[in-house]
Amino acid sequence: MKNRKAFIVGIKTTSLTKKEKFFLKEYKPWGIILFSRNLKNFNQIKNLTTEIRSVFKDKKYPILIDQEGGRINRLYNLIEASVFSSQFFGNLYKFNKKKFYNYYTVYIDQISYLLNEIGININTVPVLDVKKTGSSKIIDDRSFSLVPKVVSKIGEFCINEFDKRQIGTIIKHIPGHGLAKVDSHKKTPIVKKKKSYLYKNDFFVFKNKKAFFAMTAHVIYKNIDPINTATHSSKIIRLIRNYIGFKNIIISDDISMKSLKYSIKINTLKAFSAGCNLVLHCNANYSEMRVVAENSPVVDNFIIKKTSQFYNFLS
Repeated sequence: MKNRKAFIVGIKTTSLTKKEKFFLKEYKPWGIILFSRNLKNFNQIKNLTTEIRSVFKDKKYPILIDQEGGRINRLYNLIEASVFSSQFFGNLYKFNKKKFYNYYTVYIDQISYLLNEIGININTVPVLDVKKTGSSKIIDDRSFSLVPKVVSKIGEFCINEFDKRQIGTIIKHIPGHGLAKVDSHKKTPIVKKKKSYLYKNDFFVFKNKKAFFAMTAHVIYKNIDPINTATHSSKIIRLIRNYIGFKNIIISDDISMKSLKYSIKINTLKAFSAGCNLVLHCNANYSEMRVVAENSPVVDNFIIKKTSQFYNFLS
């Protein structure tokens, strides 16, 4: 673990290319994230995760997926989960709590079983963004509710249920993406609400969550830091640490998204400078991956300690 570097990358296809094997051995990323392009069928995925871990000789090496359900259903070749959006479960919670707990427990059990079988040990859920009327569709049904307390309660349940099944979780998009009027994949969202509102609503839902990881929002909160997105803002990262009280590993959202206005190199450096522990790069563009790798530090004692805690959780 000590010689790994503080970044996570995606890969191009359903197996590692020679270039990618060289890259993994040379730069030693902390983790790998898989997308639909990497996931064809059960045996292929299992072979891929085994191949990745053999490079590092590490049976617990962090392999992530973004399997929210609903629109974000990376495992569609293996399981039909398009109905089961966060909004679906939020509505169940609202109208029939008993049914909600039964359904959501079974859903998480099935997803966790599948992830464990194919060798994936981190899922980037729950989405704790509070849905807002008139906000960008990028969150929409990925949110559990318009009510912060409901989002918080379901999010806590989600983390605990995945924990029971030895799947790590990543709360996102900290400290809250629900007010964004534009898609951060394409433009920079600017939130103009006052701090008092944010603290009681969007930021509130992230408090006291026991997830091993949190993923930042590429969002500017104008009344806290009018220049930088949360990913690039030391003020926001301090708020995440001090007000929200998140003590574990903070991961940037994808460093290649258009919300971040700088080069890949500067986006990477600014994320670390602000206080992100790990930087995420998803698109598997090899030249960009090298830039991220060359500008990422070796993991520090904090990451080593927290990763060790995560590994103990997996055993």
